[in-house]
Amino acid sequence: MCCNGRLNWQPIADIPALCHSAAMDGADVSRAPGSGDFEKRVRSSFAKQGLMSTLGATLVGISPGLVEIALRTAPAISQQHGFTHAGALSAIADTAAGYAALSLMPPGTGVLTTEFKINFLGPAVGDRIIARAKVVKAGRTLTLAQTEVFAESAGNSKLVAFLTATLMAVEGREGVSD
Repeated sequence: MCCNGRLNWQPIADIPALCHSAAMDGADVSRAPGSGDFEKRVRSSFAKQGLMSTLGATLVGISPGLVEIALRTAPAISQQHGFTHAGALSAIADTAAGYAALSLMPPGTGVLTTEFKINFLGPAVGDRIIARAKVVKAGRTLTLAQTEVFAESAGNSKLVAFLTATLMAVEGREGVSD
């Protein structure tokens, strides 16, 4: 954590360089896969997500223990005041956390959320919503991750939500794998 309590995020273009750098900000990536197959696994799994497709969410960055998902704002995902709906924010924040966790799990392992808490810090108003997830601690069975959600508009970014999630590695269960 940096001094203001926020995760120290680099621009998305720098994510591949973060794989083993100090910018991981103390994240435990000891389970990071040695080969580049984690990105293919995450992208393949994301492509199967009906909700992300329905929302129009896209996977824009993947690195071991880090995932970024973007969502264009639209009336179809707004609430009655015109802000992006909290359900859409929660969905992309949870999904980003799950895929950050999956990126550190062995091939063939599935990931399921066991719990999450989300704090909404302000209305999600902007052209695009970005969910940036980071693994805090990867264990054999449980992984702790955090996601910051930002609303972007005219080159400015505002933190609008913060999620903390516990995710479970699932192995040997029919229908649950990467």
